[in-house]
Amino acid sequence: MAALIVQASSLSLDDIHQMWLQLEYNLVSVVVFSATFVFGSTVYVMTRKRSIYLVDYACYLPPQHLKADHRYFMEYAKEAADFDESTMEFLRKIMERSGLGDETGAPPSMHCFPPRTSMAAARQEAELVMFGALDTLFASTNVKPRDVGILVVNCSLFNPTPSLTAMIINKYKMRGDIKSFNLSGMGCSAGVIAIDLAKDMLQVHRNSYAVVFSTENMTQNWYSGTEKSMLISNCLFRLGGSAVLLSNKSGDRRQSKYKLIHVVRTHCGANDKAFKCVYQEEDNVGKIGVSLSKDLMAIAGNALKTNITTLGPLVLPISEQIFFFATLVAKKLFNAKIKPYIPDFKLAFEHFCIHAGGRGVIDELEKNMQLSPLHVEASRMTLHRFGNTSSSSIWYELAYTEAKCRMRKGDRIWQIAFGSGFKCNSAVWLALKNVKPSCSNPWEDCIHKYPVKLNL
Repeated sequence: MAALIVQASSLSLDDIHQMWLQLEYNLVSVVVFSATFVFGSTVYVMTRKRSIYLVDYACYLPPQHLKADHRYFMEYAKEAADFDESTMEFLRKIMERSGLGDETGAPPSMHCFPPRTSMAAARQEAELVMFGALDTLFASTNVKPRDVGILVVNCSLFNPTPSLTAMIINKYKMRGDIKSFNLSGMGCSAGVIAIDLAKDMLQVHRNSYAVVFSTENMTQNWYSGTEKSMLISNCLFRLGGSAVLLSNKSGDRRQSKYKLIHVVRTHCGANDKAFKCVYQEEDNVGKIGVSLSKDLMAIAGNALKTNITTLGPLVLPISEQIFFFATLVAKKLFNAKIKPYIPDFKLAFEHFCIHAGGRGVIDELEKNMQLSPLHVEASRMTLHRFGNTSSSSIWYELAYTEAKCRMRKGDRIWQIAFGSGFKCNSAVWLALKNVKPSCSNPWEDCIHKYPVKLNL
């Protein structure tokens, strides 16, 4: 542009007149060039990837009257299922090692005897969590529900008719042309899957808002049998949910907290062991529960390796990529016993949000990825304060980091989630500013107490 301006400034009126005459004699060439330029510019604008912004999000905070501490949990287990002493002792040991504290929440159905496991009670739990988080989200962003064009809800084990998305649309009187999706049976990693789906929809529908809601429903999924592999989920899962507002409007960048950089999804369902390692089924007396395989940690480790093999080249510095690739080639060509090189992902990310599925999951990732206690602090504290809230746990962890005022402009965040199937999914975000905690942050009233010392 500078060169053109300098050249044009040296032209006289006669030069400009002669140029115009030449253009008149070459009218076809000018029209073809102009049409090609306009067409190419239009194609570029229409097909380029749109930036996806995270405007804000909200996590459901269970009220005090729904608190379920260790003592209450053991009393409930005894009364609700009439477990024998050996089963109660097993539950007691699991609770002691679980990493859960005494402030976690349980649905209303688990605060009455006998427990209410009806469809109405399950709907009550879903409405409590969904509308609680969504009311907070809409209030904090000043976005009207009718402005939302895309709605994605994920909940694995509770899928009523009409769907959870229909319940939200009815409650908030959303528009008739909204694109709604209800994801079920996809486990604790479904929150990242829902973000990926919303991202793809936002690439197609311009100037739109998308809401992603992630939760799990406990009311009808308490296991009352004695199969140990199915009892573990009773000890870990607690009440919770998250609502996320995404936008592809360029004008929303200034007010948004984060920008979505990458989503990488890994599915190991072709492997039979991986497929059945988290499996809902009946026990030998016909009671339904979710069985957790002894191979779960090994399968999760393999899924993570596959996931980071794809994610690594997208986020790691060149030096780490070279080390990783060289080790991989040497292992394939020369010696299968060569220990694989684990890239230093601390060079790629400032913050890690590891799904708070249980203490063992966090321990394994901290060890294998050589993370510091500070890197896994958000995950451990989320497990302690809120329990395993399934697919929404990664948002409680992000809220913890914000509440600690650790999020700076330019920081990169890695959300890692594991789920049945078996799946390992990653989402990478970039902080667009120094993020301050929202007034609705779920840690607002207790962040001064954390981190707490855990018996690991």
